[in-house]
Amino acid sequence: MYALPGSPVEKLDSHHKALRVNLDGRRYGTFAEIGAGQEVVRWFFRAGAAAGTIAKSMSAYDMAVSDAIYGPCQRYVSRGRLQSMLDYEHALNLSRLAEQRGDTTAFFTFADTVAARSFRGTNECHAWMGVKFQAHPRDQDSQIVVHVRMLDTEAAAQQEALGIIGVNLLYGAFFLNHEPELLVETLLDNLSRQRIEIDMVEFSGIAFRHVDNRLISLKLVQIGLTDAAMFSATGDVLQPSEVLHKRAILVERGRFRPVTHVNVDMLRAGRQKMAVDSGVAEDDILPLMEITMQHLSADGTVDTRDFLARADVLATTGCTVLVSNYLEYYRLAAYLRRHSREPMAIAMGAASLRQLMDEKYYAHLDGGILESFGRMFKNDLKLYIYPSLQTHTQQLMTVHNLEVAPELGKLYGYLCDRQDIVSLDNYHADYLPIYSDDVLQRIRRGDPSWLHMVPESVAEIIQRRHLFGWRSPAAPLPVGVTDGAPTSAAPQLLGR
Repeated sequence: MYALPGSPVEKLDSHHKALRVNLDGRRYGTFAEIGAGQEVVRWFFRAGAAAGTIAKSMSAYDMAVSDAIYGPCQRYVSRGRLQSMLDYEHALNLSRLAEQRGDTTAFFTFADTVAARSFRGTNECHAWMGVKFQAHPRDQDSQIVVHVRMLDTEAAAQQEALGIIGVNLLYGAFFLNHEPELLVETLLDNLSRQRIEIDMVEFSGIAFRHVDNRLISLKLVQIGLTDAAMFSATGDVLQPSEVLHKRAILVERGRFRPVTHVNVDMLRAGRQKMAVDSGVAEDDILPLMEITMQHLSADGTVDTRDFLARADVLATTGCTVLVSNYLEYYRLAAYLRRHSREPMAIAMGAASLRQLMDEKYYAHLDGGILESFGRMFKNDLKLYIYPSLQTHTQQLMTVHNLEVAPELGKLYGYLCDRQDIVSLDNYHADYLPIYSDDVLQRIRRGDPSWLHMVPESVAEIIQRRHLFGWRSPAAPLPVGVTDGAPTSAAPQLLGR
């Protein structure tokens, strides 16, 4: 049995979602779709009562025709092309229709530009789709932009999935715009993660003025719509394949609670070393700060205030932030290699390398540690190892004196000889005693010595925003402000 349109049943099928949109007399607009056919608008035509919703439906498949309408572009399946489609068609609706029916009509434009499976089946199958709309008549514009990867192996199945997610997006924009996180959760209604991956969602405009898109990126990974999402130092959400495409990449994984001098110096030293090893200019190497979901959650829940605190301090480094569900390093390496064939490396402390060489973390793999390392290093990935100062002995742990299990000694030596594991010798020795857990405890105690353990910009924002439980000796912690985040993490993921 299908749920009746407008009934309290939470999950409607695609037909009834389309019908409910059609029966809403306020909604009127345009569908513009390029690639894979007019798969979204087809649902609204088939549902019935479409004349009250659809002002125009069109496709501009020919590149010359598309350029003549929307202007020239370098890539036709891109965010730039999608935005030009949304802007042009929405402005056209307003200029043609607003005067005669603007008082009672909330206008919208839905658009997508798609690269579905080609005849040869060798292309990347993905799509940009979005909706620009008025939440109420005469309202300012709001917008949702989505990037999807289509995982079906047959073109017909991809077209079907594309139509369903388009219906979900339009339905959500109209009826769930006041609950953006719920809107995100419904994007895969009547689909599965095996068919569609959503790796970017961006809300903007008047209806979403209070939305922090960094939390939306976190939500995508948290509920499994994708395994990795990105945002920039300015908080803008990014589409990973566009950021990583043909880039040399250096990743540093950590808790970043908070960012310390060690975190920044590790990335600096790694970029310098990578430039020498690869011949890629240092400025052309993309630095990524990665936080895994395991670093954000100790019990399956995520404290969003703590996440934003980490995001705020990471923003001061100027680095792009990657939030991922890749507990295993070989999965992270495979993800990066999917987007780029250029040199790439992971920077980590020697203590993390020692944990990486512990076989107990690979018991779930049939091939154990050999399978994990085979996957990780097969595509010329390097590990750049920053020395660690052992707190009890004050001895320096490096690549050269790292203790591994006797049975792994030859494997470790082989990886070092191959320069898969490389020691960073261009470090600042004064930073070695700094550990983020110690810094965090000093912040909580109000011990001012932590100020010298983090970059000046990090210290400034922690004090100004009262992050991580900081309070000045003369002032109590503001009401409602807590440090509230988990401190435990899977041992394999521990960072500085």
